[in-house]
Amino acid sequence: MISVILNVYKRPYSLEDQIKMIKAQSVEVKSENIHIWYNLPENEMEQYLPDDEKIKTYECNYNTKFYGRFTLPLLCKTPYIAMFDDDTIAGKDWFKNCLNTLEIQDGILGGSGVVLQGNNYVPNYKVGWNGVHSEKIEEVDLVGHAWFFKQEYAKFMWEENPPSWDNGEDMFLSYVAQKHGIKTFVPPHPERNQELWGNVPGRDKNMGNDAAASWLGNTGHYAERSVIVNELINRGWKTVKNG
Repeated sequence: MISVILNVYKRPYSLEDQIKMIKAQSVEVKSENIHIWYNLPENEMEQYLPDDEKIKTYECNYNTKFYGRFTLPLLCKTPYIAMFDDDTIAGKDWFKNCLNTLEIQDGILGGSGVVLQGNNYVPNYKVGWNGVHSEKIEEVDLVGHAWFFKQEYAKFMWEENPPSWDNGEDMFLSYVAQKHGIKTFVPPHPERNQELWGNVPGRDKNMGNDAAASWLGNTGHYAERSVIVNELINRGWKTVKNG
């Protein structure tokens, strides 16, 4: 039913915990439906390879940054795709939460949503595990860290070139999906039930803020994202505030 895409770059040590997280989900995922994209690995990968030979691995000798992994959903044959950044450990009911949400509201789902306040990336406010902990489904402009969507939507990502191949894959996915009438949402993230969350802080050992974080050391990170927001709005992206 669900194919899972994991991305490995500078955090191969997180892979074991992520596979355990997938295996512990209340909605079963078969090993043959787990895909690992090794994106120009900088570490010796043999010690991190999963013992389960049914798990599929793809090693790329070029740094495709954030976009390469989005080719893998095109190869999947399950109805749904779940994708995770390498610093994300979801609660055990995350897949169940997403499936329940899609029964009510079709869309691109994610664990960390951003609602833009204007034509730039900042200021914004966040919804999900690292923002507003809502009891209901919340519409947002983009989602990140963990995505969940129908496999048939994977092709949208490749219908046109993004503004940048170096940043903004989260915005671009929501933009191209919106062109097909598909909006973006964060499933319920109730304060008292973290097992429904797309990421549970602490379980990820705060990896999102470690030395491997792509946004650290890049003083122009948010400026780059604002340029992408402006370009996508010029292409027709309707944000929640300005839709």
